[in-house]
Amino acid sequence: MTLKIGITSLVLAATMFSCKQEQVQEDKKIKEELVEMKAEGFNHMVEQFADIKLLRYQIPGFENLTLKEQKLVYYLTQAGLAGRDIMWDQNYRHNLKIRKALEHIYTSYEGDKTSEDWLAFEVYLKRVWFSNGIHHHYSNDKLKPEFSSDYLKTVLTATKTVLEGEAFDVIFNDKDAKKVNQSKDVDNVALSAVNFYGPQVTNADVEAFYKKKTSPNPDQPLSYGLNSQLVKENGMLKERVYKSGGLYGTAIDQIVKWLELAKGVAENKAQGDALGLLIQYYKTGDLQTWDDYNVAWTAATEGNIDYINSFIEVYNDPLGYRGSYESIIQIKDFDMSQKMAVLSENAQWFEDNSPLMDAHKKKNVVGVTYKVVNVAGESGDASPSTPIGVNLPNANWIRAAVGSKSVSLGNIIFAYNNAGGSGRLKEFVHDQEEHDLETKYGQLADKLHTALHEVIGHASGQLNPGVGETKETLKNYASTLEEGRADLVGLYYLYNSKIQELGLVDDWKSVGKAAYDGYIRNGLMTQLIRLNLGDDVEEAHMRNRQWVSAWVFEKGKAENVIAKVTRDGKTYFNINDYDKLHDLFGQLLRETQRIKSEGDFEACQTLVEGFGVKVDQAIHAEVLERNKQFKSAPYSGFVNPVLVPTTNVSGEIMEIKVMQPISFENQMLSYSDKYNFLPEEN
Repeated sequence: MTLKIGITSLVLAATMFSCKQEQVQEDKKIKEELVEMKAEGFNHMVEQFADIKLLRYQIPGFENLTLKEQKLVYYLTQAGLAGRDIMWDQNYRHNLKIRKALEHIYTSYEGDKTSEDWLAFEVYLKRVWFSNGIHHHYSNDKLKPEFSSDYLKTVLTATKTVLEGEAFDVIFNDKDAKKVNQSKDVDNVALSAVNFYGPQVTNADVEAFYKKKTSPNPDQPLSYGLNSQLVKENGMLKERVYKSGGLYGTAIDQIVKWLELAKGVAENKAQGDALGLLIQYYKTGDLQTWDDYNVAWTAATEGNIDYINSFIEVYNDPLGYRGSYESIIQIKDFDMSQKMAVLSENAQWFEDNSPLMDAHKKKNVVGVTYKVVNVAGESGDASPSTPIGVNLPNANWIRAAVGSKSVSLGNIIFAYNNAGGSGRLKEFVHDQEEHDLETKYGQLADKLHTALHEVIGHASGQLNPGVGETKETLKNYASTLEEGRADLVGLYYLYNSKIQELGLVDDWKSVGKAAYDGYIRNGLMTQLIRLNLGDDVEEAHMRNRQWVSAWVFEKGKAENVIAKVTRDGKTYFNINDYDKLHDLFGQLLRETQRIKSEGDFEACQTLVEGFGVKVDQAIHAEVLERNKQFKSAPYSGFVNPVLVPTTNVSGEIMEIKVMQPISFENQMLSYSDKYNFLPEEN
């Protein structure tokens, strides 16, 4: 049962009364239609277009938080959204200009809205919204509009909208074709459209610039390049730092404003101190402060609320230096966290019993905390397309000395699993036994693999003394190597009686078999539905799933560990020997850790290029043909719930309600209206 209401005025932020008073927000009045949805009969599906499926998620447990905790969630969510446009500009230099022009057309055009051109325009705009820019969120290819440049000129004129020059032309031409170009033996920086580097900056420039940087403490290397854009001015390389008063300063000031409010309602001193350091980092851009913050944030494990906010993951940088802006606000799922914390408690056992060389094992795995959380809001690189698990911080020395936090996004995973099946499973499984294993154990296997990947995988292993950070040694292959290594840790232990001994499963062999079936099926076949025929695999996670699967398939051929079966003109991959496959996963894990520990670029390049990049074209064509019968889109993402505060006459928040946006476009337009803190060019 849903109740549709109109919210004509939302409380959104503007005036600070005093250090003791709540901030009252009164932004320009807008109309945002929201719905209130009860848990029973909750409708996860929003809409589907192109290759995208939009879903909703609930926030279980929000109603059980105290008002102070709800305020903390609200302030942190607003801080995250305040930086939303940073991600758009990071993704491509013309994104904000293009988005604002397209949105103005969308909201003011009064012509024929039933024509094929207009419908194609709507789909293109939604794809741009979903990707935070004009490049596909996963493949990195530039999105291709199915309307002409003449049509766009027509609707621009009709709505008195200005979009011209390079920003107009790039929508239709072949320039800036890849957001992130990870190809071998090319200038990855020069050929990537991502806005982390200025024109004329090359791979060699970046490597030379950071080679000269030395950290005050070599054992605690600073994350040089994480929060800046590298440009050339008068032939000289220069960093434009993301900070208050610097690049993206107007949006960062808004983030800081909300973080200060969040600090005022922190659950405990450790959480408040960490927020204070994050605020200081945003104000100064100082990378030592960033490390100090990460140490404090990692140690702040008490409380019901946690968050991720800043420039963090480096997947969008072809050389792995610069962090994309993201925000995820989390509420602890008490029941599931208690069940899964057993992994953290046994992290040392997993390390000691791994197939790694002894020199590459950590003697003391410290501070690994694992929680299942429910997301209360996401922004930047985490929205609309979201991860399902996160392990931070990324600095190897902090992981070794202090530990890390691992979370599984429980309500996101629940929404994925309950948004309706597609029937693809039956098409691509080899036989009924494989189908039944996946049906019965697949969700549990996926959940455990995510947990093992994040908690044990990313925390496992150590670099050899004197070996630099992986972004320096493994360069453009660093991200896919690390993700594959963590996947392999999960795969190795999923087929192990230890997980049953720990009470995580009732039948470890069946869960392990389901996990192995699903991984090989996806890595060698089903993930190919996300690529156009003829494309190489570019995205780091897709690459790692393919090189892991293809390597064990190739190495197990002599003993027919995995059989490639053709039946009725269709291809299947059937695992004949799960025990031997387990051993192969262990061998590959040992080798990937060696590569990382020794910084062996040549071996890493051979592994990734040899098994992870090129696609079997016959298999790919077959997979695409078999997939045509299914209407469900291959990619999913989410609209965010809207937290709606009610205030008294003094501006104090008295209650916060969780509402749902009525549509994707309504939320996107609302965000553009409320969180429009950056100019079109930065």
